[in-house]
Amino acid sequence: MTAQARIGPNAVLQHLPVLDALIGENLRAALLHRAGLDAPPPDAGMLHEEEVARLHHAVRLFLPAQAAAIQRAAGLATARYILANRIPRAAQAIIRALPAPLGARVLSAAIARHAWTFAGSGRFRVQGHAPLCFEIADNPLARRASPHPVCDWHAAVFEGLFAELVWPDATVTETRCCAAGAPSCRFMIAPHGRK
Repeated sequence: MTAQARIGPNAVLQHLPVLDALIGENLRAALLHRAGLDAPPPDAGMLHEEEVARLHHAVRLFLPAQAAAIQRAAGLATARYILANRIPRAAQAIIRALPAPLGARVLSAAIARHAWTFAGSGRFRVQGHAPLCFEIADNPLARRASPHPVCDWHAAVFEGLFAELVWPDATVTETRCCAAGAPSCRFMIAPHGRK
């Protein structure tokens, strides 16, 4: 892990309202304290990946029954933020107008160009297009051991983007995870019902 590696603030910021709604602001503050993290301001710049990783791990450690739902909600909110603030409307219209396989390639290429914002020191690549598959090797948000895949936030971000721009019924499934001992976290993206 590089000391300089950073991840976009939405990996933390979008968790805060979800946690507030579920456990309240006081318990959310306690969770952040346990993670050794102060709540970043809404206009925060890139965060050290270790800070982001500590929050993701704390959610999974202290709220195990709700962690997947919390991280999915935060991931979908991150996708909405990206669509509202980071992908120009004209680019969104072009991707929507393309045949789905071509739109998926264009969106995948854009995601790959901006992978540093969500993968930190991890190495992102589009592993294949038929079926569409993303990988993050040495994912900094999945370095704590787990018996099952834990990247619900990443999966939801990808799902939210593809559902809005390519396949309205897109599903993303994490088929392997660094936390479970795999060399990379692998995400399969497809229209609903197709793998």
